[in-house]
Amino acid sequence: MGMDLTLFMVDWERLGAVPVEDRIGLLEDMAWPWGPEEPYDLGRGRADGRLRPPGPEPAWCAEYSFLTTNGAHMPHVRAGSAWTGMRSLVDASVREPMDTFLDGLVRDTGPAFAGGEGFFPPAADPWHRHVLLACPPEVLPGQARAWERVEPRLEELREPFAAECEGWAGRPESFEAFTALVREWGAVTTTAAGRGWGLVGLP
Repeated sequence: MGMDLTLFMVDWERLGAVPVEDRIGLLEDMAWPWGPEEPYDLGRGRADGRLRPPGPEPAWCAEYSFLTTNGAHMPHVRAGSAWTGMRSLVDASVREPMDTFLDGLVRDTGPAFAGGEGFFPPAADPWHRHVLLACPPEVLPGQARAWERVEPRLEELREPFAAECEGWAGRPESFEAFTALVREWGAVTTTAAGRGWGLVGLP
C-alpha cells in the first residue's frame, strides 16, 4: 500500500492558536474522530469533495476529498513529475503561471512547503514527514490567480503531455487524468483562497 494524502482547508489563525505540538493531532481528530474500535460512519456525507466536521462550533476546517485519486498520494506525485517533464515544451505564457500554481501543491518546491517550517513540529525522519504540504493563506491568492490564467489554456498542454508523458512509468495514465487532478487542485485552491484559509496535507 502506498501513502495517502488527506487535504484540509484550514483557518490558519484558529489552528495557529493551538500549541505547535498539538496541531497535527487536532487535524487528525477532525478527519478521523472515531477510535480504532469504532466503525467509519458512512452517514457522514461528502458533497463536492468536501467533508465538514460535525459539531456545534462554527466550522474552521474542512477536508477535501479528491474524487480522482481515491485518497492516494501517488497521483499527485505523478502529476508533478508530468509537469516537470513537459514544462520545457510549454510556452512561457502558460509555463510561468503553471509553475506558480503547482509549486508546493504537486511539486515539492515553492512557498507552500516552506510555509510548514515552524508552523508544525519538524519530522525526526525526513523520509517520514508529518506534513506533506503546508500552504499558508498568504500564498493562496497568488496561486488562485495563476490558476485563473492557466485553466482556459489547459488544452495547450495536450501535445507536450503526449511527447513527454504518455507510456512513461511514474506519469499519469492519460492527459485527461492529469487535467482532472489539476482542476481539482484549482477548485480547492480557489475555495480556500476565497475564505482566507490555508491548505494542509497530511500523509
